[in-house]
Amino acid sequence: MASPSLSTAALLSSLLVLPQLASAFYLPGVAPTSYKKGDVVPVYVNTIKPVAAPGDQMLHSVVAYDYYLPIFKLCQPKDGPQPVSESLGSILFGDRIMTSPFELKMAYNETCKPLCDVQYSAGSANFVNEKIDLGYSLNWLVDGLPAGQDITDEITNTDFYSPGFLLGETIDDKQIFNNHYDIIIDYHEVGGNPDQLRVVGVVVQPRSLDYGDKEPDCADKTYQPVHISPDGETVVKFSYGVYWIKSPTAWATRWDKYLHVFDPKIHWFSLVNSAIIVVFLVMTVMSVLVRTLKKDIARYNRLDSLNLEDLNGTSVVEDGVQEDSGWKLVHGDVFRTPSRPLLLSIFLGNGAQLFVMAGFTICFALLGFLSPSNRGALGTIMVLLYTLLGFVGGYVSSRVYKSLDGEQWKLNIALTPLLVPSIVFSVFFILNLILWAKSSAGAVPFTTMLVLVLIWFIISVPLSGAGSWVGFKSPAIEPPVRTNQIPRQIPPPTTYLKPVPSMLLVGILPFGAIFVELYFIMSSIWFSKIYYMFGFLFLCYGLMIITCAAVTVLMVYFLLCAENYHWQWRSFLAAGTCAGYIFLNAMIYWVTKLSLGGFVGSILYIGYSGLISFLFFILTGSIGYFSSWWFVRKIYGSIKID
Repeated sequence: MASPSLSTAALLSSLLVLPQLASAFYLPGVAPTSYKKGDVVPVYVNTIKPVAAPGDQMLHSVVAYDYYLPIFKLCQPKDGPQPVSESLGSILFGDRIMTSPFELKMAYNETCKPLCDVQYSAGSANFVNEKIDLGYSLNWLVDGLPAGQDITDEITNTDFYSPGFLLGETIDDKQIFNNHYDIIIDYHEVGGNPDQLRVVGVVVQPRSLDYGDKEPDCADKTYQPVHISPDGETVVKFSYGVYWIKSPTAWATRWDKYLHVFDPKIHWFSLVNSAIIVVFLVMTVMSVLVRTLKKDIARYNRLDSLNLEDLNGTSVVEDGVQEDSGWKLVHGDVFRTPSRPLLLSIFLGNGAQLFVMAGFTICFALLGFLSPSNRGALGTIMVLLYTLLGFVGGYVSSRVYKSLDGEQWKLNIALTPLLVPSIVFSVFFILNLILWAKSSAGAVPFTTMLVLVLIWFIISVPLSGAGSWVGFKSPAIEPPVRTNQIPRQIPPPTTYLKPVPSMLLVGILPFGAIFVELYFIMSSIWFSKIYYMFGFLFLCYGLMIITCAAVTVLMVYFLLCAENYHWQWRSFLAAGTCAGYIFLNAMIYWVTKLSLGGFVGSILYIGYSGLISFLFFILTGSIGYFSSWWFVRKIYGSIKID
């Protein structure tokens, strides 16, 4: 038989290679396109996004713009740009894909093809030069692959493709505008068949060539770089070249060069470190709870059997056995209805909905359905799952509210699908208004917002109502002990059991389990990198759940031993404090990795970070509550109560 360590290693390896195994299959919507020599290969343009500025590796903006925003004056197709259909998730994540004026024919090279002549005014020059300073990049798509730049990782000495290429560069405090693009495309010949050619890599090498009054001639090395003058009119001639290179890279592995981890050892180190913390934490909780509780339950049950009246009416009590103390003393109050049971049940219903949605999303990602070739799949599947899981949210909320003896059941049914989504949508809408005011491509169109609202009210709300109806029709979850009519007085707590210290202690451990993975996720969000390490994400999600449950149960046990029976809100808020650390981490990331000097960029970053932290608060708080609820029912169902 294999040792436990070997079995664990095999399991980890299997989970981490699942996405690679799934890439061998052609999933819906991402089947390969084969071309013949001379076939037109379309080039689509996406938004102009900020990237880390060269030299300082800091991001200076979070506002993206449409490629054909008039002030950029970039070349357009003869018949005007046409939008390309996108998924809901692609639109929500800021993609605005349009047709382009570039004409690419499979396996036909173009050396220096003129594109268009553009005249920049002083106002346009100032705007474009500012965006060059902020490190904005152009984003193209060729056969679904992002056109990028070939970069060498200095740590691992490996080449990889970074999506996007710079609008220009700043050298000696002077902005240089890139007006020529060398498009280098790798293609693969399937089985030696010249009629089955597939695109497997796209690199763009931008250059700045001031042609003046001459016709474009890219071989001429005497051209000076283009400087768009803010003091007058500047004429810029655009051109491009296309170079096709035969490559042995198969279509199924063409994304490998884009999916680059800068230091894979960090991932493994963080995973092992988090696993060790979780193992020690669970061992501590088990030793404290199992051993201590076993003794407590045995002592309480022995007391109940010895506290009998003999024939003379005298009490028979074993020497050395004391009266009840600790958590058994509050058995008549531990299932007392907490304050604001309606709000708690609504949060828990939405937390259960988020929990199941996150689990399913990560599982879909492990199976390869959320591969980067399927643009917007992540956002689409999250919206779809959250909508369909409205039944789960309504059911859990109603069952919890009924067990808490809630009476406003109509309000519970109405607010469960409305309260939390309304908060999220309101914040999102306000941030979207700011993006609209800035003419940003990241602003979600009004029609898409309307579609989201319709999906919410037509699908999610009725499903949640159906779940609530089923939940209220189900029998109430009866507590294992009776509740006293008069509440018991709670003694003053020790320092570490006061609300704020206990919440801070409980929240930091789940955050520690996901800290490093959170860094990679935030880098992919703000620096427009492709995140694909779903195997690590799956394991980190599991470690966070275990840590959150274990540490909250431990806090609730100490709380009950201190004769404090207000565990419901305490367990939810303590576990939810993990979201506070996530928000604090986002603020530290803002200071160390971002340089968003503008008011708009700062508001957007803080707003989106707060939104993500709020959803984490609902999620982790629900994990803490339900684990504590299971624990409390378990221990009080194990003792004999008169």
